[in-house]
Amino acid sequence: MTAPTLSTRSYGRGGLSVGPIGYGVAALGNLYAPRPDDVWPECVPAAWQAGIRYFDTAPHYGLGLAEERLGEGLRELPRDEFVLSTKVGRVLEPNPDYRPGDTDIANLFAVPATLRRRFDFSRDGVLRSVEDSLTRLGLDRIDVLFVHDPDEHEREALDGAFPALEELRSQGVIRSYGAGMNQSAILTRFVERTDLDIVMCAGRYTLLDPSAEADLLPAARERGVSVAVAAVFNSGILATDRPASTATFDYGAAPADLVARTERIADVADAYGVTVPQLAVQFPLRHPAVSTVVLGADSPAQITRNAALADVAVPGDLWAELEDSGLISRKAADA
Repeated sequence: MTAPTLSTRSYGRGGLSVGPIGYGVAALGNLYAPRPDDVWPECVPAAWQAGIRYFDTAPHYGLGLAEERLGEGLRELPRDEFVLSTKVGRVLEPNPDYRPGDTDIANLFAVPATLRRRFDFSRDGVLRSVEDSLTRLGLDRIDVLFVHDPDEHEREALDGAFPALEELRSQGVIRSYGAGMNQSAILTRFVERTDLDIVMCAGRYTLLDPSAEADLLPAARERGVSVAVAAVFNSGILATDRPASTATFDYGAAPADLVARTERIADVADAYGVTVPQLAVQFPLRHPAVSTVVLGADSPAQITRNAALADVAVPGDLWAELEDSGLISRKAADA
């Protein structure tokens, strides 16, 4: 079976291109729970078969386990046919307090806590992180490096990490660099104050929270910066056709008003034969600054399902009805 051909968009200024859907592999690092040995090895092949060619990981995910497993999945695939991003800012080092049986579940990953994370946004920290990631991935190069979650380390990132990434890009070691965060304010400042060319914004440009369109997206367009949008389901409320009774929004119980709003969105979409998850994925892709949507997945079946969410064309009349009723922002269409 031949993988489907997906439309691509440019990604950064280094000649990279990506499809509408990327695969974020935090689950390969045993996010929340261990992945069975007969499940995780099939995840990357399922993504490849579905036409996904962009893979995003980080040392943070499972204390390096996600990088190791992703590298194993990609090793036999043609290197020039996929884009790989990982992150810097957390250096992994031996955990002197480890005792047999200790796990990293406090940080959401079900792995032995033999290592610990140390925030390090210095030049040396970036270079060490890149070298360690290449070793874990077992690949010859990384295409994109993101400064990861520097919320409390903005100055260190500006003074240390970004100059180091600029050095790596100018030397041809990487193609592009940027930052990945779950807020838009600091990302916007990075866009304005550095020469990054890609940002990953999680949870702040969704059907229910389009706040990034007020600052990040205009700045990105002005500076020629590509945007990858992650967490488009806002941790769960938008992941199903109708919000479940246990629906979550940004990792907490979903407020009643957002549940009601999602129900109304579902009512409108249902009349057009469209689902809420399809809308959630395609909403950010309407904005000209957005290159791709990065989705996590727990299983091969979920990866296949996610990859298909961009395939169904959402009628313009549906977007217009949602906008006219005030259920979603107009600015994506008007940007």
